[in-house]
Amino acid sequence: MGVSEYEVRDGIYYTREHDWIKVEGELARVGITDYAQNKLGDVVYIELPAVGKTIKQVLEPKSRDMEIGAVESVKAVSTIYSPVSGTIKELNTTLQERPEIINSSPYDEGWICIITPTNLQEELKNLIGPGEYSEYIKTL
Repeated sequence: MGVSEYEVRDGIYYTREHDWIKVEGELARVGITDYAQNKLGDVVYIELPAVGKTIKQVLEPKSRDMEIGAVESVKAVSTIYSPVSGTIKELNTTLQERPEIINSSPYDEGWICIITPTNLQEELKNLIGPGEYSEYIKTL
């Protein structure tokens, strides 16, 4: 599959760990990218964070205690890291029964959690936009 076949959306911020964040007013919706779900293959299980959990922005993961969840596929387990610091406000609990939604709709129905950010404007500067993310995945 060529890079151009992966969906990269405008209006979303990305991490080099293949997580995305969409700012929605005072909140931030988080998920994994189309590139990530494609590389994982068929998603069979998702480990979601706890509502109320305080999280930190992770740009370069160094330990498992920095994760907010995990996605398990038939091929591998991939850790989910938070693109921003804050508190987990809401979970997409539909994923517990239908984790495969991440494969079919990673940016819409397959979102993972909503965060109440604590330092959003400053931390967005550490993320990359759609153009830069598209260029980045071409190098992988």
